[in-house]
Amino acid sequence: MKVLVSVLLVSGLILSVRARRQQMMWRTPSIQGTLSKAITQLVGTAGGIYLSLELLFTFLGIPEEVWNPPSLYYFKPLAAFSLFIAILQPYGQLLLDRVRKRRG
Repeated sequence: MKVLVSVLLVSGLILSVRARRQQMMWRTPSIQGTLSKAITQLVGTAGGIYLSLELLFTFLGIPEEVWNPPSLYYFKPLAAFSLFIAILQPYGQLLLDRVRKRRG
């Protein structure tokens, strides 16, 4: 089970970075490589989501044991969830762009 989750996480990371790289390729000419920008954007998005969720749960007074239990892996479950949401973000953006094109 651990291997399956790890393989899914790594393949999701690769696909997300690839999609981000393709989206940025058409935006502006860049000095940095598009791969480094895509990875930086992925980590920044995941970090922002993680901090937002952690602050939200702390503000709501939800005990830390509920949203941040001890994990079998080396990373926190909330961090993994944030990374998962950041991986899905470029595909959500593509879907939103397609819906906007059809409407107008």
